[in-house]
Amino acid sequence: MLSRDQLREHLIRTRIAGEVATSRENNLDHYSSAANRDPYYLLGLTLEQPWSFRDVLAQMAKSAGVKADPGHRWGQDTIDPDLTIDALDAMADRIAGVLSRENPRLLFATGHPTGLLAVHLPLARFAVERGATLLTPAEGWTYSGSGFGRARKIRYLQDIAMLDDKGGFVHTHDSAPMERMLTVLGDASPDLVIADHGWAGAAGEAGVPTVAFADSNDPGLFLGEAEGKIDVVVPLDDNVLPRHYAPLTAHLVTRASRTP
Repeated sequence: MLSRDQLREHLIRTRIAGEVATSRENNLDHYSSAANRDPYYLLGLTLEQPWSFRDVLAQMAKSAGVKADPGHRWGQDTIDPDLTIDALDAMADRIAGVLSRENPRLLFATGHPTGLLAVHLPLARFAVERGATLLTPAEGWTYSGSGFGRARKIRYLQDIAMLDDKGGFVHTHDSAPMERMLTVLGDASPDLVIADHGWAGAAGEAGVPTVAFADSNDPGLFLGEAEGKIDVVVPLDDNVLPRHYAPLTAHLVTRASRTP
């Protein structure tokens, strides 16, 4: 495992954190949409606080390390790598706590198969090695959502839930698949959900213990964390080359292994 300084350097060099690819214009547009309660950017969550645009920006500066100045409206934006590492540590500790129980039941899901699947797969293997059962409810459930005409379905790859569209795993913000999965599980809900996007938002909204990954242009999960609906959100660019996530994942697994 890399030292903290080495991991920070890696995050910055690969643009998982530091100066990330997401533009300031894109971030601010999404923060405005979240403040206006656009469901696409709330990722399955309902919010109790008013959350004006300025409030969302301030929270994103606190939780993810984007630039706090509302006058900065164009160009580059940032994720604070130290916030990323701190959140990774908190996530690892949360996972370790659940895995210390007898017969823990976990559920993994990702709406970013081209990036974050590279994190979920080894983390799921680690959980199984520690005695966890990985849940796979509602496999094959099909639905049509707003924004795409044809049906998509829940499909699992090594017990990681994703959306399948005509044989390919696709990016999604939708909360409906996780909502269906939790309905199928009923009272037998997981001890922990490890997810992102609407998969995480829907779980947190349902009151299921949830830890998540989120990019700086996905404010919904960070607002959910601020309101106590999600336990931990790790800020990171969620779509860099998959191999770049390996040191981050190793850090998660190593710390979770060492935590009593």
